[in-house]
Amino acid sequence: MFKRSFRSGDRVDKSARLKKSSNNNSNNNNNNHNHNTKLAKLQRSIEDILPAKRTLNSPIVTLTVGREARLFAAHEEVLCQSPFFERACRDQYLEAQSKRISLPDEEPEIFSAVLEYLYKGDYYPRLVHNKHRNSWELEDAVRSPDPSENNRAGRGAVEATMLVPSVGQYLLRDTVVYCAADRYGLEELKRLALRKQGLQSGIDVGTILRSAQYAYDNTPDTDSRLRAHYLALIIRCRKTFKRSGTMQTEMERGGKLFFDLFVAMCNHLDDVVDMTNARTPKTI
Repeated sequence: MFKRSFRSGDRVDKSARLKKSSNNNSNNNNNNHNHNTKLAKLQRSIEDILPAKRTLNSPIVTLTVGREARLFAAHEEVLCQSPFFERACRDQYLEAQSKRISLPDEEPEIFSAVLEYLYKGDYYPRLVHNKHRNSWELEDAVRSPDPSENNRAGRGAVEATMLVPSVGQYLLRDTVVYCAADRYGLEELKRLALRKQGLQSGIDVGTILRSAQYAYDNTPDTDSRLRAHYLALIIRCRKTFKRSGTMQTEMERGGKLFFDLFVAMCNHLDDVVDMTNARTPKTI
């Protein structure tokens, strides 16, 4: 977006000008330096915020979100990356010429993450690559070599869970983001949320089961990723879940989640038996 010249002639000319200016008026040079520093910071902040190759000349759409009708604003062309908002903008304009969309059932914290993704291609905490370990991590997991930064990257810790007022329970935040992405038709955001959730650890059994139930309640039966993620997680950690009183209570309540879990476990055991048989020499 912002281009700088790296030609040798430009560097020589610039150095000469700065040297001459410094000899004539050191105060002006300091002022220019401060101005250039501020300009560079402003340019970097704009580059961080604006999407690539987008001029953002489209109208501003106002959105009222949640039970308390919190106000958000976004460019129409940014919102229209989502098929849901593309239809909403078109229908709103045709019917009432109003650039306002109401989302009373959405959680403001989750919509904020969705909006951040639409502008930046990610939401906080970002997914970053750890070069030393050659692995992907969440932004707050990346350690800084500078002790003054308190070994944190980003803008502060974000809990893996959040209180969802509509259900009155703490759920995994990335699960709620995934379900919102499904409603808005944002397939890449669904993949991103699922990948981030896979990096979480130390989540208690109750939260996992509540989040799994929320996933089932807010995704279609055809969903083959988030639901499968929870089924596989419970199977892998079955010893922990087996000892859980919460798991027993939830099993007694029943529901499609646990029927799917039963089928998935049966399939898993069948696969284990098949692999065992394949490795065992056959006798005549």
